[in-house]
Amino acid sequence: MENSLEENIFNIDRDSPMFWLLKQKDRLTALHPDMSETMVHKRILRKFGGDLENAVRSRCIEPCSTEDYINAMEDITTRTKIGRDWYKPQWKTKPVGNQFQNPRNHMTKIL
Repeated sequence: MENSLEENIFNIDRDSPMFWLLKQKDRLTALHPDMSETMVHKRILRKFGGDLENAVRSRCIEPCSTEDYINAMEDITTRTKIGRDWYKPQWKTKPVGNQFQNPRNHMTKIL
C-alpha cells in the first residue's frame, strides 16, 4: 500500500481531483493513523508537484479542511491550465510546389 501511495502522482488528464485526494487521504490514514490532518494535507500536496502545488497552497491558508483543498483543486483544474502538459503540434505545413499557386508569393513577385 505504501508503494501505491508513493507511485500515484496526480495527473489532470487522468484523475478527478476529489476522488484522487480522498483516495490519497484514506491511504495515508490507513498507513499512519496517528498523523494529524494538516500533516496528511502537506504530504498529499507534495504529490502535486510544481505549479499545481503552489496554486493550491496559495488558495488554501492553513489550517484548511479537506473540502477546501478539493474545492481549490477543482477550481484550478477546471478554470486554469496549470499543471497541464503542453505538446507541440505534430502537423507541419506542406511546401507549395509552384510558387504562383500561393497568392502571397505571386503578389510579392509582382511588387
